[in-house]
Amino acid sequence: MDLMIPIDSQSKKPMYEQIYAYICEEIRTGSLTAGERLPSTRALAGHLKISRSTTQMAYDQLLAEGYVETRPYRGVFVAKMEGMVGAGPRIREEMETSEPEPAVDCRIDFSPRGIDLDSFPYNTWRKLSRNTLVDDNKEMFHSGSHQGEPGLREAIRGYLHSARGVECGAEQIIVGAGSEYLLMLLSQVLRAKYAGSGLRIAMENPTYRQAYLVLRSLGHPVCPIGMDAFGMRPDLLVQSRANVAYVMPSHQFPTGAVMSVGRRQELLNWASACEDRYLIEDDYDSEFRYRGKPIPALQGMDRQGRVIYLGTFSKCIAPAIRVSYMVLPPELLKVYRAKTGFYASTVSRIDQNILYQFLAQGHFERHLNRMRAIYKAKHDALLAVIRPLEGRFVIHGENAGIHILLTGRCGQAEADLVRQALAVGVRVYGLSGYFIDPVCEGKETVLSPAVPLPDAEEMGVMPDEAGIRPATIVLGYASLSEAQIREGAGLLVQCWCPQQGIIG
Repeated sequence: MDLMIPIDSQSKKPMYEQIYAYICEEIRTGSLTAGERLPSTRALAGHLKISRSTTQMAYDQLLAEGYVETRPYRGVFVAKMEGMVGAGPRIREEMETSEPEPAVDCRIDFSPRGIDLDSFPYNTWRKLSRNTLVDDNKEMFHSGSHQGEPGLREAIRGYLHSARGVECGAEQIIVGAGSEYLLMLLSQVLRAKYAGSGLRIAMENPTYRQAYLVLRSLGHPVCPIGMDAFGMRPDLLVQSRANVAYVMPSHQFPTGAVMSVGRRQELLNWASACEDRYLIEDDYDSEFRYRGKPIPALQGMDRQGRVIYLGTFSKCIAPAIRVSYMVLPPELLKVYRAKTGFYASTVSRIDQNILYQFLAQGHFERHLNRMRAIYKAKHDALLAVIRPLEGRFVIHGENAGIHILLTGRCGQAEADLVRQALAVGVRVYGLSGYFIDPVCEGKETVLSPAVPLPDAEEMGVMPDEAGIRPATIVLGYASLSEAQIREGAGLLVQCWCPQQGIIG
């Protein structure tokens, strides 16, 4: 059958999303019924005079969300779903998170967002909590500094200087409840700085979608910038006409890439080339590196005051701590104090004092050393079990952080890999969920969708027909035990590379 899909080449919405939305609507209204066969991706592409990769992306999304199903040697068919009529399609741009909800029957979840809470220092935290409230300390219940408690900011400054090479004074640090709050605060600072001249923010693509959603929700034009093996491409950054760039140089999420020193200098040169350009450095999990020395922060290389540094304790202690920090360069600090300094700190003085003691008394350093050893053991356990997959996948991003990536060598469909894993009770995540909408100034502007893999051709990585990105799976392991990692990885080997047998 043919589908008369009205494609609007002038629309801001990518073509694959238009195809996806049209088919969803046809299923919702009952125009396409359960069991009805859809045209092949090749036939639909020929009918619409577009690339087959575009129709394949639309079908992959429909398949991943359960609107359609494939039948071996027969084709793609509308899936049977109770109560579907009137439900409406779930279009990608409306999703609040890049990760699908775990399936009910999922045994192992390789979520890249989790951390190991079994190793949280409960006894130490409990003791510090009691010390904070000893002798009816009324001072803790008064309002404190708007930027955060001076003692905590000084402790953070000392840690950043010794561990990350960050050069700043405690007066430049602002403490807030989570990175989202700090991004919202920074948004107001930048709006005041760029009043009348316009603010455009560039982001690596793929990227941390939560930051993207926050910045987009605040009304900022966000320009997706393609990457290569060394990080964000400066040539594409210049083309975007952005004046602020959000980067993760020490361990890019989700690709795991480490930005080269040369590329860091190129970005600093870009920021210094024009007045009022800035780089936002998100240093979210730089504490965990398993080979070589820690990579110093980009901020430490900055001599012109162009880097805004963001850090958090969510990955290295616990998400519920909800303490993040921002280091503003001197010029933006002036704007902050003049325009937004009246905002009270969103972290209670009690929590700040507990964290201060945790840092000042050496508990944080000991905890980090312990967690590095724990994550290194989990990291090694995962790599040991998935080695049989090297014939079909390139394993990368394994030298730092708490997730790795597997990129297919043989042109596999990402949605198929995710579905096959789920069929054996394992939840994995596709890299495609972390790409951001290629829309800039109302025009579709794909600025380089390729996965940043060095020497991809030499490694045998096969892109799809249109030379877009190969299928890549993100595997997080922090929240799993070593036994769960071995079980889940063994099941992946079994379903993705059955000739290797069961690994356990």
